[in-house]
Amino acid sequence: MSGGVDSSVAAYLLKKQGYQVIGLFMRNWHDTTGTLAGDCPWEDDRMFAELVAKKLDIEFHYIDLSDEYNRRVVDYMFAEYERGRTPNPDVLCNREIKFDAFLKAALKLGADYVATGHYCRKAIAENGFFRLLAGLDKNKDQSYFLCQLSQQQLNMALFPIGELEKSQVRQIAAEQGLATAARKDSQGICFVGKVDLPIFLQQKLRAVKGDIIEIPADCPRRHGEFEACKYSREDGWKVGEHNGAHFFTVGQRKGLGVGGKVEPLFVLQTDTAENIIYVGMGESHPGLNREGLFIARNDVHWIRPDLQKGGRYMVRIRYRQPLQEATLTIADDGIFIRFDSPQRGITCGQFAAWYSQDEELIGSGVIS
Repeated sequence: MSGGVDSSVAAYLLKKQGYQVIGLFMRNWHDTTGTLAGDCPWEDDRMFAELVAKKLDIEFHYIDLSDEYNRRVVDYMFAEYERGRTPNPDVLCNREIKFDAFLKAALKLGADYVATGHYCRKAIAENGFFRLLAGLDKNKDQSYFLCQLSQQQLNMALFPIGELEKSQVRQIAAEQGLATAARKDSQGICFVGKVDLPIFLQQKLRAVKGDIIEIPADCPRRHGEFEACKYSREDGWKVGEHNGAHFFTVGQRKGLGVGGKVEPLFVLQTDTAENIIYVGMGESHPGLNREGLFIARNDVHWIRPDLQKGGRYMVRIRYRQPLQEATLTIADDGIFIRFDSPQRGITCGQFAAWYSQDEELIGSGVIS
């Protein structure tokens, strides 16, 4: 129980279905450096979770998993930013914490399953494999965040609200008098909250001034079909300075601090080795788009190990992105995904997830 409306209603629905429900709240973060004041502090989260547990007359437990979270999620996140990549800590949190460390804690309390408030669905295929399906509420579908789960983890998972719309969830919470009924959804990094990313990252990554180089739209250097373009200083001209290339990500517009342009500047590439940011002017700059992506063999994960094959899939490269039609090809060194239409902001370190035509999440991997 996170203290939000989704996990609150999940607990209510399970109890209504006859399950013996235990509420388990976890704290994963202590350092407030870079977090924005007033953004759902953990004390409030715990209070709301406890209020709901009392209302539902279920046991309530508290566990501190901050050491595990720091070692398995935050350290990875800092390391990826330092390499000039953009990680997705929410995906890692689900794989490493919610359905691993947290699951083990729940099992010690005698649990048979871990239920969450994710908007996704679970089913069983004819051959016995578990299927992870998109939530029915297309505006809230959160299956992408679970794209690294294994069959063993899905075996222990329940998603009680996956068949509901968000409005229905809030209505149920209001009808049952749950304290979280009108509470706003959490934002930001999983269990850390909304952060000022540069300040947050400066806990471990040093701020170092570097150049911002603008790349013209007619630059002859282009992205490869499946890899990011490698610009050099000679391809453009200096338009400003930044405080550290590792604080920026591909496609970013805000925070560059460069004015006087006809159109906004967007980050095309970050070079952490040389501490240079390459930018392009306007949303239509060709450097923002790529035709495909590559995922190294060791970074490929099949949720359905029985369906490891190439072919046509629906793919997304970030949460809330509409599914895109693409062709997946398996090679010795990894997989190649070629989109039917060029995609903007394909970013190294993020996860690409591919779905079947009936919205089952088949596999995922870290973009190289």
